[in-house]
Amino acid sequence: MDVIADEIATVRSFNRFYTGVIGVLGEGLLKTPYSLTEARVIFELAQRDATEVLELRRSLDLDPGYLSRMLARFESDGIVARERSAADARRQVVRLTPHGREVFAMLDDRSVGEIQAMLERLPGEDRRRLVAAMKTIRSVLNEEARSRETYILRPLRPGELGWVVQRNGALYAEEVGWDRTYEGLVAKIVAGYGEGHDPTCENAWIAEVDGEPVGSVFCMKQDETVAQLRLLHVEPHARGLGIGAALVRECLSFAEKAGYAEIMLWTTALQRPAHRIYRATGFELELEEEPVERFGDVIHGQYWRKKFQTS
Repeated sequence: MDVIADEIATVRSFNRFYTGVIGVLGEGLLKTPYSLTEARVIFELAQRDATEVLELRRSLDLDPGYLSRMLARFESDGIVARERSAADARRQVVRLTPHGREVFAMLDDRSVGEIQAMLERLPGEDRRRLVAAMKTIRSVLNEEARSRETYILRPLRPGELGWVVQRNGALYAEEVGWDRTYEGLVAKIVAGYGEGHDPTCENAWIAEVDGEPVGSVFCMKQDETVAQLRLLHVEPHARGLGIGAALVRECLSFAEKAGYAEIMLWTTALQRPAHRIYRATGFELELEEEPVERFGDVIHGQYWRKKFQTS
């Protein structure tokens, strides 16, 4: 998908705005003599006893000459000490002096104080939205962090039935072009669960990454012996972490412990990634429906079933 001019303008506008918010445009960061880049260098040096200059330059992507001049100034001010590496005399290592540690502590305390003051001015819901948006920005732009993301599965919380309806409606509209009648169906399913589900034989789970919901699944009663897996979905940015399979396994485990003899589900021929999960967890394709017009599309429905072992 091509990047459009409005998207570029939005990112540039945000950068200018947030630069002003954190005070980088002033004479010094946090009312100190140090620029943002200088403060970043001090922060990195504070994370360990000694750091190779080459490693520091690469980790912060700094020009060698610029970093050398900065370290010379820091050395003159008594903030850092430089020496040859004991392992390789061709390499130089740098460490914060005791005075440099004091400078770091001052910068760190002021940063915490200013951020705390900014957050305290916001109502609780706005604070939650702000922190969640920042986590999203970091997650989207940091491929290495995304590869290390972990998830948890937990019960539904108040308000999340509406989230399930909204996300199912939005995702299926965007990814396969279904109209609002599908969202209406999801709303009926979710409303029925919310109004009268039996917790001994019905349950639902939310997958969460970094404090935010990224997927869901429901185990609902079809009849006395058959459970139904419903509304499995995983947000696009969280796919590839094994969340879909984990949600299905959680649903299967609950259904078996609840005493069902088998579990079934309805899906469509379009949901091929989900088919792989179903097969891997023991479901078998039982019946394929004739194509019909539904949700503003031609739908080729499928029924899948898994029997539980009985003692």
